[in-house]
Amino acid sequence: MDRAAPLWTPSAERAASANITAFRKFIEKRTGRTLADSVALHGWSLGEPAQFWAAVWDYAGLTGDLGPVEVLDGDKMPGARFFPQGSLNFAENLLRGEGAGDALVFRCEDKAQMRWSWDELRATVSRLQQAMVAAGVTQGDRVAGLLPNIPHAVAAMLAATSLGAVWSSASPDFGPRGVIDRFGQIEPKLFITCDGYWYGGKRIEIAAKLAEVLPVLASVEKVVVVDYLGDAAKVAAGLDRAVTFEEFLAPFAARALTFARLPFDHPLFILFSSGTTGVPKCIVHRAGGVLLQLVKEHLFHADTRPGDKVFYFTTLGWMMWNWLVAGLAAKATLLLYDGSVFHPSPNVLFDYADAEGMTLFGTSAKYIDAIAKAGLKPDQSHDLSSVRTMCSTGSPLAAASFDFVYRDIKADLHLASISGGTDIVSCFVLGDPTRPVYSGEIQGPGLGLAVEVWNDEGRPAATGEKGELVCTRPFPVMPLKFWNDPDGAKYHAAYFDRFDDVWCHGDFAEVTAHGGFIIHGRSDATLNPGGVRIGTAEIYAQVEQIDEVAEALAIGQQFEGDVRVVLFVRLKEGAVLDEALEDRIRKKIRTGATPRHVPSRIVAVADIPRTKSGKITELAVRDVVHGREVKNKEALANPEALELFRDLPQLQG
Repeated sequence: MDRAAPLWTPSAERAASANITAFRKFIEKRTGRTLADSVALHGWSLGEPAQFWAAVWDYAGLTGDLGPVEVLDGDKMPGARFFPQGSLNFAENLLRGEGAGDALVFRCEDKAQMRWSWDELRATVSRLQQAMVAAGVTQGDRVAGLLPNIPHAVAAMLAATSLGAVWSSASPDFGPRGVIDRFGQIEPKLFITCDGYWYGGKRIEIAAKLAEVLPVLASVEKVVVVDYLGDAAKVAAGLDRAVTFEEFLAPFAARALTFARLPFDHPLFILFSSGTTGVPKCIVHRAGGVLLQLVKEHLFHADTRPGDKVFYFTTLGWMMWNWLVAGLAAKATLLLYDGSVFHPSPNVLFDYADAEGMTLFGTSAKYIDAIAKAGLKPDQSHDLSSVRTMCSTGSPLAAASFDFVYRDIKADLHLASISGGTDIVSCFVLGDPTRPVYSGEIQGPGLGLAVEVWNDEGRPAATGEKGELVCTRPFPVMPLKFWNDPDGAKYHAAYFDRFDDVWCHGDFAEVTAHGGFIIHGRSDATLNPGGVRIGTAEIYAQVEQIDEVAEALAIGQQFEGDVRVVLFVRLKEGAVLDEALEDRIRKKIRTGATPRHVPSRIVAVADIPRTKSGKITELAVRDVVHGREVKNKEALANPEALELFRDLPQLQG
């Protein structure tokens, strides 16, 4: 495979019809300037930040009042304030659609299906809005959702934010400690949950978990239980302060929606860091910044259009859910899914794509790797003619996975590897439907974001040189604050300790010759053998091409005054880590990466710990190997896997 040649180049017709092209022409007409392409548009967006974000607002037809087009203290990061006199409501801008057309479509494996029109969504939000007011919910109160990715969750978020309440959510598969560690910090007034969920064909009840959690959440004045398994009435009867979803809504008929127009920086969401080093950080996001940023990403980077069918596989414990729901602002239909992506068959998501005419297929790098290893060839088994865009995030997408998508899923789609995080509830680097896609590369920076890669001296790295991913200028979706961080010390330490007045994101990255980006993993998980920093993603990209390897995790182990690379592999059923397989793994890494990437030890393990959103947890494993305590185990989907890495004899010499 010629890595210098693009895997996909948009046709002239497709590039011309893309939203980002229309937006560029909109800017040209507005400013009298000529912008040759999206790269020039990005340059202009950095030079005129207030004008750029105001243009996003106007082009998208958003509702509210930005006030004077200005950025106060625009040279400060943190501290810059975009549109300080602006007022808006996030939910109002997502509920612009109406009529009998689909707003939300839902599937859970082979267990459940739902379909809500725009009118049904608006009516449900109206009734929830009234019920929340009757329950005493006011501006600034927190509303917590412990819910599957069902339409009720979208409606609850919209109702809460329509009133100026702050929405926060988690997935019902979190353990009791994980729920308490998150919601206990933010003290919600209203708690919306369910009677259970389905996964892998299994019915999973959560009544016992709720009975353990709710007594600890003393701030909760009312609990609302959505009937998903058919046991909501029974579950609600066994809890204090609880009613079913139907009972909560029963006194209220749908009426015209009302929306609280609030300041641009009014709190909107609280998201939680998913790390395993202590109680999760509570990251507070501002309404105006989130709205502008997510609308920008949907319209210009994902090319979302009215009537599109937008899907992202996510839970309510991952920021991609917040990203997904913003597709409503583009008047797109959201395709929701909950459960296992391999039940009742590995083709379940592709079946969904064909059945609903999916236009954007959003998933994770791990999923793409898994279906490649499973031998799926969706281009032979499915139509997929509606799919224009495939997005991948969660971890770096390896070059081999790019090749698989274009070879075995669909040759003519825009594959957008995207990367950002909970910290900005969006992306720093992502797709561009008017530029070529190169294997293993993210296409470029987000419009309005001054993204660079810096070396250890705090200067821009050369092309191909690895360093820290940074953003050098303020942007409106920077977090408003961390909860319970009155002097901002935790916030500053998280992003600004490394470089003064520059956001340091914590990704180890490089800029490519095409102006794209490659993410090599988290900076705090990079390996440092012999004092040379290397990224774990570079190792995974090679190891995951070995047929016998289902999954891999690499750490740096302190050993004899240096750091040595240790590679853990989870093998496919029936495979054995013998000398021959070890030799093949080392050879693959040596030739595909560099000799420095070759592990000193390769150890087979039965499982690899990962977060609820599917990210492997190198730091937690590194702590276990070094005999350190792992905190916040509740962030892990399978915390029991950590015990597999304790006191391993293979690492003693």
